[in-house]
Amino acid sequence: MIGILDGYVDEPSCLGVPPYVAPYPRYIAGMLERLGIKWRYATADEYRKNPEVFQKADKIIVIAGIAVPGKYLGGKPLSLKELPSIYPEKEKILVGPVTLEIEDEMEGYTAMPFPFEHELYQHLGGRVDDFSRNFVNDFAVLGARVVREHPDFPNVICEVETYKGCYWKKCSFCIERIHKVSMRDPGAVIREIRALYSTGVRHFRLGNQTDFFTYMADFSREYPRPNPDFMKSFHRAVWSECPKIKTLHLDNVNPKTIAEYPEESREIIKTVVCYQTPGNIAAFGMESADERVIEKNNLLANPDEVLFAIEMMNRYGRHVGYSGLPCFLPGINFVFGLKGETKETFQKNYDFLMEILERGLLVRRVNLRQVKVFDFTPMAEIGERNVRRHKRYFRLFKERIRNNFDRKMLERILPKGRLIRDLRIEEKHGKMSFGRQLATYPILVGVVGDFQRNTFIDGRVVAYGKRSITAVPRVDINSASLHQLVHIPGIGKRTASDIAAKKPFNSLTEIEREVGREKAEILVRYLLVPG
Repeated sequence: MIGILDGYVDEPSCLGVPPYVAPYPRYIAGMLERLGIKWRYATADEYRKNPEVFQKADKIIVIAGIAVPGKYLGGKPLSLKELPSIYPEKEKILVGPVTLEIEDEMEGYTAMPFPFEHELYQHLGGRVDDFSRNFVNDFAVLGARVVREHPDFPNVICEVETYKGCYWKKCSFCIERIHKVSMRDPGAVIREIRALYSTGVRHFRLGNQTDFFTYMADFSREYPRPNPDFMKSFHRAVWSECPKIKTLHLDNVNPKTIAEYPEESREIIKTVVCYQTPGNIAAFGMESADERVIEKNNLLANPDEVLFAIEMMNRYGRHVGYSGLPCFLPGINFVFGLKGETKETFQKNYDFLMEILERGLLVRRVNLRQVKVFDFTPMAEIGERNVRRHKRYFRLFKERIRNNFDRKMLERILPKGRLIRDLRIEEKHGKMSFGRQLATYPILVGVVGDFQRNTFIDGRVVAYGKRSITAVPRVDINSASLHQLVHIPGIGKRTASDIAAKKPFNSLTEIEREVGREKAEILVRYLLVPG
């Protein structure tokens, strides 16, 4: 028996930290199924709670690697420091982006090159005839049932790969430069989604590619030309096979594609708004608004092109869907510490974001991170020199953005009183529970009240943090706590105390008699009240 230890991955084009499940566990389980080898799957968090989980395994395949570090609510990724202590007496195979960080052989591990699928299958005794990404197609289907072993199942989002690689391959810092562009057959992708759907999965993200708009595009040009007719037929086929999907989102979109091919991109944006679910985000890899940094790091889109792409996406995607969030908005990724960066770079990035606010545009998230340097990238020439040199500038810039941009944007996207649906509670602290929608890059919501993990709650927005919001749950007035009543705008402590003392109410008339018609109307909006 072989153990599959999911230590979680986070890459420029792939999420694998819960609630996301990367494709890699499915590929590996599928390989083992094909070879007739028994397997067992567990996450890093399960392993930490029960280190004996793989005691009966002959060997263990460890998946790990955080190429774009972040803060995680759903799970704690395996670190390099933890790897040596994992069953030192057993044979272990290491896969994932973590292998890009290991300079020498790690004792007790056989490290597979990244991407690992072909080499791993050969190492396990399989024969490889197809060296394209279609190699994983059958394994993705055969290994679909592995997601049922995830501790959060069915409350997981399965990352589905459409293609691997980057046509640009020039950005100074990105690990995608090592991948050759190779498309997966659309029919195979749909079969994979159907296989996952059959196991009970209802939440999907079309990720693990550098630009979703260029899936099955014309790559004979300098910049791939999108194929809007294909995109529409592809989405129709997904829904035809899986009619009760709850989440269908995407990941990366290159703003350069939209700027170069506005007509084709416009049609794809319409298709995404129509066929994917609300709360969707296209992550734009802008990286910098400083032309000098753009040139020195071979970045693809300039600020005017990014702004054009934001405007176009707003035109069709900003209206609010049933989830309570706009249907389809851009997100912007900035990377700091790149070649050519100066103090002025931070101001140019700030000015760019302020222009977005001034134009009344919506941007769902702004991701600020410092570059992680890999030895095989051009950034190795200067390493983390600029990260260290500009540490203070980065801290001040981040503080300015959180105070002057993020809060204002949250207020635009989710005004007070907006109903947000299907918040999955993930943890609780005191009188507050914290949850998110099962979505791509969801907003963290502090829900007033004590709720168990994996409870689903609807709530209305009442307050804002820098990157999060507070919501009052839409519960029955007779079960609402004093703490929840106090948080409802316009109610106040005295009225909340009166309501708590006079519960239960049997009719709206009783509520109006107690608090007056005006406050009763507020309560009707925020809570469930008897007719």
